Amino acid sequence: MSPQQRFLLLLILVGALATILGLVSRRARALPYPVVLAGAGVVVGLLPGEQLPHVGADVILLAFVPGLVFEAALTLDLPELRRRLLPVSLLATAGVVLTVLLVGTLTHVVLGFSWPSGFLLGSILAATDPIAVVTLLRQVKAPAGLAAILEGESLFNDGTGVAVFSAVLATIVAGHPSFGDATVRFFAITIGGAAVGIVVGFLGVALVRVAEEAPLEILATLVIAYGSYLAADLIHASGIVAVVAAGVVIARYGSSAGKLHGTQLLGFWNLLAFVLNAILFILVGAALPAWKLVPVAALVIGTFVIMLLTRAVPVYGLLVASAWRPPQIPWAWRHLTFWAGLRGALSVALALSVAGVAGIDSRVSVVAYGVVLLSLLVQGGLISPVSRALKIERAP
Repeated sequence: MSPQQRFLLLLILVGALATILGLVSRRARALPYPVVLAGAGVVVGLLPGEQLPHVGADVILLAFVPGLVFEAALTLDLPELRRRLLPVSLLATAGVVLTVLLVGTLTHVVLGFSWPSGFLLGSILAATDPIAVVTLLRQVKAPAGLAAILEGESLFNDGTGVAVFSAVLATIVAGHPSFGDATVRFFAITIGGAAVGIVVGFLGVALVRVAEEAPLEILATLVIAYGSYLAADLIHASGIVAVVAAGVVIARYGSSAGKLHGTQLLGFWNLLAFVLNAILFILVGAALPAWKLVPVAALVIGTFVIMLLTRAVPVYGLLVASAWRPPQIPWAWRHLTFWAGLRGALSVALALSVAGVAGIDSRVSVVAYGVVLLSLLVQGGLISPVSRALKIERAP
């Protein structure tokens, strides 16, 4: 079989598997789709025989993450987010920093990782991915405010989390890891990415204004999503921050210029996110097969427990700090925000990107992938009973 035929076969198999898994998730409503995907990724990694073709980590970050992030920005409820901007901002900034520091420190002290490896692991696990939870909340008619907090935190900490990851990784690869160097790199990467994203976003608004047909709008938004990432990446800024900034600009100013909230455009991006999630988990399942988790099972479980414990600090601490400004956040919302801090596709992509990199502890990528699997299977698998126990559907 030629390489071209193998690639086509891969696309066919992934498409068929994604369809079957989507049907399974729809029948079993208590299991969000990413939870089913995580299980499928484990199965794929354990299959005997020839492995699926490996795709480079850079390609995964470039091909998958911008589409997933832009789709989240495009469908964001901006009016509700504006009402919840203070808690979302605290969780996506101070919350990310606290997570990286706490996970890095505890994995060093308790589990024996070096300081650089601990902080790198913390930066991989800093970004949450509660897309599956938000879908379930909408099924039970949960309050829009809770969905806005979860979606907003996920979207913005994608940018800040990846910026922290890039800064930590760069200072490790440079051979002289230090907190000061990582901090300087973080601000340079973040500010540069935000500037690029805003510029590309407003150029995109002008492009959307002249697009009079839905197919042209779809093509324009594809150019904006991936163009903003590439432009920032070329100047060594954060591509994810750029995509977040561009997506928010388009969602805010582009909606009044065309059909940005029409069924064709949103349907396209929903389908693209569905396909990207499916392919990503299956490819990573093949690249980081589950049998590699066996030797580091204790580290995976320990890191997962640390991640859960450290999640409580920003959620309860920062949400209490934001209580001085209305609207108030009910305690049931806080409890679900804590439990809904799933790690997902972005953390998986970052874990794969450091697999085999010289100077990086080889356990970091495997442990991070194992923690993501546990997060999806345990937290995601129990999200329905937790929501019912908290009576979220009746929250004010």
